[in-house]
Amino acid sequence: MIDFVVLWVDGNDPAWQKEKAQYSPQKTDDSNSVNRFRDWGLMPYWFRAIENFTPWVRKIHFVTWGHLPEFLDTSNPKLNIVKHSDFMPEGTLPTFSSHALEVNLHRIPDLAENFVYFNDDMFILRPMSEESFFKDGLPCTYGREVPMPFIGETGIWKQASANNMGIINKHFNKRTQFNLYKDKYLNKAYRWQDNIRSFMLWKLFPDFFYGFENLHAPGAYCKKTFETVWEKEPDILNSTSFNKFRQSSDLNQWIMLWWQVASGNFHPYCTDNIVFGADEHMVALLCDIIENQEHDMICINDPGATVDFDDISYKIRNSFKKILPEKSSFEK
Repeated sequence: MIDFVVLWVDGNDPAWQKEKAQYSPQKTDDSNSVNRFRDWGLMPYWFRAIENFTPWVRKIHFVTWGHLPEFLDTSNPKLNIVKHSDFMPEGTLPTFSSHALEVNLHRIPDLAENFVYFNDDMFILRPMSEESFFKDGLPCTYGREVPMPFIGETGIWKQASANNMGIINKHFNKRTQFNLYKDKYLNKAYRWQDNIRSFMLWKLFPDFFYGFENLHAPGAYCKKTFETVWEKEPDILNSTSFNKFRQSSDLNQWIMLWWQVASGNFHPYCTDNIVFGADEHMVALLCDIIENQEHDMICINDPGATVDFDDISYKIRNSFKKILPEKSSFEK
């Protein structure tokens, strides 16, 4: 039994904009920019993909501030509309921080123990089995060690990653974990080059984990992981939950993913996901990837406010329509 969770926001909603404006901080990086909140009109295809390519999903938990897409049929028995107030701890709302929402996902009512978390820019492109996400009850993850790259501007997401790894190394001894789960950190599911790099990091730097693979793809999680991390680190998770916007002191969802890797509570898996920026230079190639269904999944990043938004979003929607022309049961 596997559920999907997706966070969605309508950045054009005047009521939401008004509330956000009351709390908006001075801009420190791109965490509060327009492209973090605008809607490309692709959610109908997100649902069509789920219905066509992963029909086995038990329930979809659609997490929203309160607004809903006009196309959505809320009577669908597989759909659970989740408002922030339904699961966020008392006193934390309103929040405009995805970090705050992500670290509390386990509190969603009726959420299955095993679930997959999607950002609203992550799409399935072709049929996938349950074992693409969970095998023998374990979340499928590309569990190789990758030192975190601190190059150029150090945005809030990189600082959150550093915070995550600080917590991981506080609770796990790399030597011990490698001895216990060497066959998971070095596995034939990964590329041979990645196994060599992980082996060298193990031999040359055996004392601490230096980072894990981040594919920016839908993540498979167990609720018990969230519960364990909250039990171990309530203060920093509470602090993250009470922030209205992303802060450099935050943890994010990757602490849960990386906790699963560090603890050995995962199944080695080579996730077939690609990340693409939706801009004028890349949109033709992006559309080809969608139409040819070249990967299992794709993450479509919004590069910023300066792109020709209307033209690019039209082209991407048209490409999705070619592979998913029929309405799903989630549409009116």
